[in-house]
Amino acid sequence: MARRSTPAFNIPNLLTYGRILAVPAIVLCFFLEGRLQSSDFARWSALALFIAASITDYLDGYLARIWEQTSNIGKMLDPIADKLLVSTCLLLLAADTDRTIAGWTLWAAIIILCREILVSGLREYLAALKVSVPVTQLAKWKTTIQMVAIGFLLAGPAGDKVLPYTTQLGIALLWISAIVTLYTGYDYFRAGLKHIVEE
Repeated sequence: MARRSTPAFNIPNLLTYGRILAVPAIVLCFFLEGRLQSSDFARWSALALFIAASITDYLDGYLARIWEQTSNIGKMLDPIADKLLVSTCLLLLAADTDRTIAGWTLWAAIIILCREILVSGLREYLAALKVSVPVTQLAKWKTTIQMVAIGFLLAGPAGDKVLPYTTQLGIALLWISAIVTLYTGYDYFRAGLKHIVEE
């Protein structure tokens, strides 16, 4: 049975809008003193918002499915909200005064960002050809690892005071996510390339 479209202001879509609004709110946490300052309060506040936003990422899709409230705007904004959240947090962590993401770890962030841009471009091109590339289970695991890594890194030095090696654990998970990202990105590209060549 086909799922019916619903108005733009159903609960799943409102959760997606909330996730988008959480992006500038997270950035604002690091600018409470009028300049970029990664204090403990800033980090815990940003982490709380990030966790709430991450929960909505699961809830909006789950509720849309069980309530049959999928909509075109929801399908469009959901992946955009995810990419905005991840990209903004990675850039923020690379720019913060504690240099949470720095040195060689910047490459992990660059790999993740480049993959998101490339896959988005590929999906947009294939959508014009009426071709859908399904999300693999490994890609879902990649997203989970990525979100957990960013959570640890947002806590950063503030988290180290509570749980030793919080930052190091976040960096390790970010590299794992980057490696899986390379594989899933290649997987998507290979699947898409078949349609591009045929076209």
